[in-house]
Amino acid sequence: MKTFYGWRIVAAGGALQFLQSLLLNQSFGVYLAVLVEDRGWSKTAVAGAAALKSTEAAILGPVLGWAVDRFGTQGIVRIGIVSFGIGFMLLSWIDTLAGFYAAFVVVALGASMFANSVVGVAIIHWFELRRARALSALQFGSAVGGLFVFLVAASIQAYGWRATAFASGLIVILVGWPLARVIRSRPERHEAVDDLPPAPQDAPRAAVRGQAGFSVSEALRTGAFWLIGLGHAFSLLVVTAFNVHAIAHIKEGLGYSLSLATLVFTLVTVGQFGGVMLGWVIGDRFVKRKVAAACMLMHCAGLLMLTYATGPVLLVVAALVHGVAWGLRGPFMAAIRADYFGRSSIGMIIGLSSLILVLGQIGGPIIAGAFADWTGNYRMGFTILALLACVGSLFFLMAKRPRRGASAAPAEFS
Repeated sequence: MKTFYGWRIVAAGGALQFLQSLLLNQSFGVYLAVLVEDRGWSKTAVAGAAALKSTEAAILGPVLGWAVDRFGTQGIVRIGIVSFGIGFMLLSWIDTLAGFYAAFVVVALGASMFANSVVGVAIIHWFELRRARALSALQFGSAVGGLFVFLVAASIQAYGWRATAFASGLIVILVGWPLARVIRSRPERHEAVDDLPPAPQDAPRAAVRGQAGFSVSEALRTGAFWLIGLGHAFSLLVVTAFNVHAIAHIKEGLGYSLSLATLVFTLVTVGQFGGVMLGWVIGDRFVKRKVAAACMLMHCAGLLMLTYATGPVLLVVAALVHGVAWGLRGPFMAAIRADYFGRSSIGMIIGLSSLILVLGQIGGPIIAGAFADWTGNYRMGFTILALLACVGSLFFLMAKRPRRGASAAPAEFS
């Protein structure tokens, strides 16, 4: 029986997210800890690279969204893979902080061009009824990538961070290029979304949900667009701070070894994998904004437990709680936007949302790093970020589906 091509895109996209998660997103904390020790740079200075990546993604977001809507996904993904690989090779040669930032600009450019937000637009066009399930499946790659972050740490300890960075660039180009060939932006006319038979003309679900999308200007005039964006940004305050600073906090603030800190951090990915599995099961059955609000409270609890952990057991619980929240909530961000605003301009709508998300992507690492440099530990910074996550849950609760006269989308699943 022929496999629905949409699932092939999900598999290829998941493999690309595996590479980005393993080599950058969840390994950055390892590089931070090593570079601070090896080069003598401050935590804030190194964490600034994560902020630079987020700023670049925010600036490029609307442009990439327009380009994906206009030209499709495959070419953009290919360019991103090459840029990502070259950036890591350049990173292996740097000696100054300025050189580190310059190389990271190239890495960040590539990462933005084959990120979840770009590949996710293609998946949104291929799936309607199973959209949340497909987007959750895409996140399996990110989750599995985090499970193997210990390999990056082991490589850095055995061969050094320079050799590891160069090998990372080479691997992503050799493996990522053929994967990009699988990505197709949307079904052709003879192919059906969700691999389901074409719906009758009078079928309200297909006619309304699939076709009556909001324009960009209409979406921007809704409260839901801004509330979802703010809620998403506040979640990223915790996610980015956790990714960048957790290993350093466990190693320096709590006094554990780098190997143990990396192991605990890997458990975040175990929790993320469980959250993705849960999203696969419940994604299209429950009110997404309420699930997202609950996940925000879990982010808050996980970060507070990490901050004030009194032993390895609490660190394990913190990592798992935060990971489950991340894995469950993440795919819902694109799914809820597609549910609310339709597919017609979804690339640009997601791209414009990145201008809001940058507040969390930049704010998380910078706030945590600045307070750590100021006070000598991460407690105050992490506590502030955890409380902001609780505030973010309110944004999701208020983000109800927008209405647009007779063509508005039907009520959200409950």
